[in-house]
Amino acid sequence: MSEQAAVSERVQVPQWLLQPELGMCPCGCVGKRKKGSYLRKTLNGGAGLLRQVMFSDDTARQDGLLQRIDPRVKFLSVIVLLVAAGLARNIATLVAVYAVTLALAAASRLPVGFFVKRVWLFVPIFTGIMVLPATLSVVTHGDVVLTLWHWHGRAEGFTSQGLTSAGLIVSRVAVSISLVVLLTLTTPWVRLLAALRSVGVPRIFILIIGMAYRYIFLLLNTVTDMYQARTSRTIGAAKHDGGARAFLGASGGALFGKANQLSEEVHQAMTARGYRGDAKTLQSFRLRGLDIAAALCCAALAAAILIGDHVLGS
Repeated sequence: MSEQAAVSERVQVPQWLLQPELGMCPCGCVGKRKKGSYLRKTLNGGAGLLRQVMFSDDTARQDGLLQRIDPRVKFLSVIVLLVAAGLARNIATLVAVYAVTLALAAASRLPVGFFVKRVWLFVPIFTGIMVLPATLSVVTHGDVVLTLWHWHGRAEGFTSQGLTSAGLIVSRVAVSISLVVLLTLTTPWVRLLAALRSVGVPRIFILIIGMAYRYIFLLLNTVTDMYQARTSRTIGAAKHDGGARAFLGASGGALFGKANQLSEEVHQAMTARGYRGDAKTLQSFRLRGLDIAAALCCAALAAAILIGDHVLGS
């Protein structure tokens, strides 16, 4: 017996109350499905973002390979690898580096499927769409490998030079994002801020991103609570009229006032407890043999990227 059925039998909850869509057939042949509210979809997306952040915190505390390395070493290593990947001019080199990032994700006990989707479902695909016009012969002249139309007796379409350039850009972006995602998924946020401060990042920058990252989720929870309070007191279907727009404007004003008051109270509480702009952690940074080995491996990998790319280019 499932957990939901056990709860239903114990508290005598009607079965129709447990259905997500009342009076509708799952196949869609009975009843009329209504489009969801854009506000509800936005709040559901925010809730999904909160779940991803909580999942990231869980993965950062696992006993994986990258989790055991000093955050300062990881940050500097990522910077070095980003520079090396930016200087690479061959797709094969970038594909090899991407394979290394997948191996590091697996060694760090990250779900490889989640890691791949988190990288490829956003910026690389968007980048591919942006560079798609550059693959056409009207933009990048070269050898046409796939003819789409003819213009004055001349074949026009995708060129090998344009496809190579687009593949290079997309693969470079994918490798760069993979390295950054590895850093954020394997490092707790507080320790990452402390590492940034220890390597010379300005104090005001650390303060701004720390406060923004921490309290944007608190404000998102406030918006969710306000919306749920509104919907729980609404009888009938929601109406998109003047009253709804007035509620939306009033909610935005109330949220702005809460954010302003919260920022002042939090800053006063932090300064009263001795905060001077530096991120503090309970665990002090200390270089170990594993950290030195990781730094040497990173330097060797960056050198291998540059040398291998030069060999492939020649």
